[in-house]
Amino acid sequence: MIRRDLNVVILAVALVALACRGGGKPDAPRPDTAEKTRGEAGHEEHGPGTPAAAHAERGEGDGHGHGGEEASDLDRPLDELFAATCEHGKKTHACDECRYEVGVVRVPGKLVEGGLVTKASVSRRRVEAPIVLTGEVRLDERHVTHISPRVEGTVRKVHASLGEQVRRGQPIVELESVQLGEAESEYLAARAALRLARSSFDRQEQLRREQISSEKEYLTAHQEHEAAQIRARSAQEKLARLGVAHGDVERLASAGRSSGNGLVVRAPADGIVLEMHAVPGELVKPDESIVTVGDVSSVWVWADLHEDQLGRVLDAQRAGKLRAAIGVKAFPDASFPGDVDFVGPTMDERTRTVKVRIAAANPEARLRAGMFATVRIFLPGLEEALAVPSAAVLSDAGRSFVFVHHHADYWVRRPVEPGRRWLDWVEVKDGLSGGETLAADGAFLLKSDVLRSKMGAGCAD
Repeated sequence: MIRRDLNVVILAVALVALACRGGGKPDAPRPDTAEKTRGEAGHEEHGPGTPAAAHAERGEGDGHGHGGEEASDLDRPLDELFAATCEHGKKTHACDECRYEVGVVRVPGKLVEGGLVTKASVSRRRVEAPIVLTGEVRLDERHVTHISPRVEGTVRKVHASLGEQVRRGQPIVELESVQLGEAESEYLAARAALRLARSSFDRQEQLRREQISSEKEYLTAHQEHEAAQIRARSAQEKLARLGVAHGDVERLASAGRSSGNGLVVRAPADGIVLEMHAVPGELVKPDESIVTVGDVSSVWVWADLHEDQLGRVLDAQRAGKLRAAIGVKAFPDASFPGDVDFVGPTMDERTRTVKVRIAAANPEARLRAGMFATVRIFLPGLEEALAVPSAAVLSDAGRSFVFVHHHADYWVRRPVEPGRRWLDWVEVKDGLSGGETLAADGAFLLKSDVLRSKMGAGCAD
């Protein structure tokens, strides 16, 4: 049922979009057919006793443009909206075809309970005043790895490219290394010596049980077997230190000879190849970073906090998490939320500023390392104001409004005068008194239903 109701809402949105793409208003009827058109449609001539005639007698419009232009529902009192009667002889707000004329939407409870539309209460909140800082976007160093080879070698093959998404363990670069070849040979020789020592020890152990060999011969074979085990284990650990994966070591042991594939440098974690300095044929050394892999789904913004702002930020941070909003020139109309997670312990003697770090989610990778940023850190103030969630405030034709719950499943839009904005909240200067229940997240779906009143004009009004 929730899905069916959701489909109805989505259909309404699609219809509005289709009407908007339709362009301008319908062509006016020709003079010689105007009378015929009005007569056939029955929207201009109302006989006595019809609901439309009753509207005309009471001075009420029916929302379809009869008898002149009607005042917007935003300018009419609630009592009048819910007392109005439509041309179908029903209360307008209860008529599925006409309720949009009075700015009313019916939202089944299942949509609210299912979370498609969420409720919010109008209440007084402390106005959070921002302090504005400048900063720079940087990578979250906790999720960035600079990969260097552990041996000197020549790049044989590059398996990944700059900007490519890689998974942990995926091959990135393949090296050809003399040191690796020597280590592989040492490992294979140690394993061969271990097999021989184990065979000799097994034979001496059998002869000892049959009391054929002496105890000295048995102890010598046991000692040689243990020494061979140590050499084999040491050779295997050396390969691991050189960066050879455990699976590659097992394949080497199984084959009994070097595969000649060289040293494969693999991604240490999931991420994107942020830097690539490996070129086939190039000689690389252990102290050189050849690949950088990082997860850019979160970033840091380092900002400069002035000395006279430090005390306020520290006091607010002790009281709880400090939220921030990040702006960059690349996306002037966007604001990226973040949290202050670190305030530097030292002050720059030259600039008299302290570094502040803001952690921000970056799921769409729009924030790029190196961008200059404007950071607003919101500090709790002493002033209170009537506020609503920013998702609840909508606009149409230059007017702001919210959807207020009236009764049962009915919601009606009411005009508001927005004031200051901070984070997810908007001050309401006029239009609400407090205590009302509003539609917050999902309110735009209610707006799409009300906008059906403009579909006849192709969204041109």
